[in-house]
Amino acid sequence: MARLIYTGITSLDGYVNDAEGVFDWSMPDEEVHAFVNDLERGIGTSFYGRRLYEVMAVWETLDGADQPAVMRDYAALWKAADKVVYSTTLDAVSTSRTRLERRVDVEAIRQLKATTDADIGVGGPTLAAVFIVAGLVDEYHQFLSPVIVGGGTRFFPDGVRLDLELVGERRFGNGVVHLHYRSRA
Repeated sequence: MARLIYTGITSLDGYVNDAEGVFDWSMPDEEVHAFVNDLERGIGTSFYGRRLYEVMAVWETLDGADQPAVMRDYAALWKAADKVVYSTTLDAVSTSRTRLERRVDVEAIRQLKATTDADIGVGGPTLAAVFIVAGLVDEYHQFLSPVIVGGGTRFFPDGVRLDLELVGERRFGNGVVHLHYRSRA
């Protein structure tokens, strides 16, 4: 049975971007990027909302020899994974191994979790909130950046209580802290 894993880089106060939508403070250095790459190796399918998909689609073409090895590695991981984009406004997808869905089918996702061995990733707080509320998320990887932005888009949805078990943690040289939690439910 696959695990559904929600991963994101946040400010210390829990935002994935600031009030203006800026997230330049969240760019991982090589050490953090390599760690994220290792987390992504087990992901067979990734779920994205439209906004995050549009940001991430750059990985489809970002693989040149002029890029650092850690970025070329991530580009290869991105290309190898199946991707599902949930959007009611996107006309079409522009990347390989990608399909467009207009709505989240909770039962179809439960079925996918039950019938595949490769883990499933969900990215983007708006889409992840749907998965969290539906009780689909098994594990959480939060990368806390040493910055407070005071507002923006929250990593976790408001109004939801989650009882979690700390599975692991790691500190990085740039001040980022990785927290790995598992759902107790």
